[in-house]
Amino acid sequence: QEQLVESGGGLVQPGGSLRLSCAASGTVLARNVVGWYRQAPGKQREFVAFITSGGSTNYADSVKGRFTISRDNAKNTVYLQMNSPKPRDTAVYYCNAVYGGFWGQGTQVTVSS
Repeated sequence: QEQLVESGGGLVQPGGSLRLSCAASGTVLARNVVGWYRQAPGKQREFVAFITSGGSTNYADSVKGRFTISRDNAKNTVYLQMNSPKPRDTAVYYCNAVYGGFWGQGTQVTVSS
């Protein structure tokens, strides 16, 4: 059974930086489209970014220019670099492997001074 594990969440000040990681137990990420999503309290889960196996990326307008998604296929890991986070970015962040529909358990990100 493939598993995705997110890590790197925590408390960060507005304007700081944080890098989230999404690692897989097997090879599910290797040729997959991988996305990051987030869910704030009382809100629906929303799209943040995705990256294709070839490295093409797409971002939600709310994070464009501040967040960067990348992947290291040798490490079977996808990253989300969060620069200049804002309080409204506070949420549980999840990664998703599109083909197969795999989700991680999420990692909490809190942006606060």
